Amino acid sequence: MSLKRLSIAAGIAASAFAATAAHAHAKLESSEPLAGSVLAIAPKQLRLGFNEALEPAFSKIRLVDARNAEIALPRAQVDKADPTAMIAPLPALPAGTYRVQWTTMTHDGHKTKGDFTFQVK
Repeated sequence: MSLKRLSIAAGIAASAFAATAAHAHAKLESSEPLAGSVLAIAPKQLRLGFNEALEPAFSKIRLVDARNAEIALPRAQVDKADPTAMIAPLPALPAGTYRVQWTTMTHDGHKTKGDFTFQVK
């Protein structure tokens, strides 16, 4: 392959990679409580941190217990000081295992969802 063709092929590959990276979905980068954690004291709120700014109208948190019964939460809010974080206050939680289910959309219109568990002793 000639140097010119190799350069063109490398340019096309780089463009394809850049286009894919530009359309990446929001990824959960942090959570409070931590995924899989076992806590001695129930948390007072859920805080989920993402790698991109979130659209408040399409960002939600749902909490269910070990029997898959939903625990009523106020609507999750995008943190005004950090648009990549979503927060929901929690009621007093008794001992048990809980699953956090989240859905979100970023400013570029990509929807993502996920879940994780934590336990209160």
